[in-house]
Amino acid sequence: MDLPVVWFVAIAVLWTGYLVLEGFDFGVGALLPVLARDDTDRRVMINSIGPVWDGNEVWLITAVGATFAAFPAWYASMLSGFYLPMLLILLALIGRGVAFEYRGKVDSDVWRRRWDVVIVAGSTLPAFLWGLLFANLVRGLEMGADHVVTTTAFGLFTGYAVLGGLLTLSLFLLHGAVFLALKTDGPVRLRARSFAAWSALAVLPLLVGFVGWTQARSGVGWTLVPALVSVAALAVGAGLVHRGREGWAFTATAVSVGTLAILVFGSLFPDVLPSRTDPAFSLTIENAASAPYTLTVISWVTAVFLPLVIGYQAWSYWVFRKRVSRDQIPAAY
Repeated sequence: MDLPVVWFVAIAVLWTGYLVLEGFDFGVGALLPVLARDDTDRRVMINSIGPVWDGNEVWLITAVGATFAAFPAWYASMLSGFYLPMLLILLALIGRGVAFEYRGKVDSDVWRRRWDVVIVAGSTLPAFLWGLLFANLVRGLEMGADHVVTTTAFGLFTGYAVLGGLLTLSLFLLHGAVFLALKTDGPVRLRARSFAAWSALAVLPLLVGFVGWTQARSGVGWTLVPALVSVAALAVGAGLVHRGREGWAFTATAVSVGTLAILVFGSLFPDVLPSRTDPAFSLTIENAASAPYTLTVISWVTAVFLPLVIGYQAWSYWVFRKRVSRDQIPAAY
């Protein structure tokens, strides 16, 4: 297999890992005002993702870094074309990270509520914008022969792209609720289980609409498989969480998110950034790739360090695998 193809698959895997893992902690953060009844409930929810949320963001850093190294032309055109939404995502992630660290620094309800607003906004905004951006990636952007993107920020808000954003937001909320049902105990767990079961009724039509639109617009024969698996896994996950099988339900929603990402990247291949101005101007895995020597070097580096990163993150999930409940929360910070 050619190295550009290998690296396209590797980047797709990295983005899939990011969306699956960061997806549930986006959902947890966005659900703070929905599932929590007091500050103790909010602390239970935040503690459930406390040991892992920053590790989940490593997948984003690695995916963007790999794109820069393997496909510099893709990196340059995509990030400049998505400049404003990417800036908003970056600011949201910074604010969210600061809020997690600072909300407990002062023993004041007003102080904590203000930081909770930042957590909710910093979780909700990226959850929507990532779907918007990936939908635009599949749809394509106005781009000339010089690979300069001319699509405006308002031009990103098409019907298909907005549907993608609403889907990722709602899907991450469901994914996060299932994670809370798995990772917490007590009232938060019960409310999360109920929310997940009912919210699936809203998420399923969005998912069916988006995967059907994507398959009809850009899909090929084999991408029908992940499209169908994504819908089936979400339906199965909703049924499992309703029956109290949180572990299998979380696996099902993770599969749904993951196969949705596979559909997106499978529909994109062999392009990395389609041009709506003229298909001849599109960036492909061939004309956007780095030199063979560069791809060879980064392949060896990745082969050495990636297993270490995955192993460390798997270990951290194992260490912090127990449920979080209200009786484990101290009376004051």
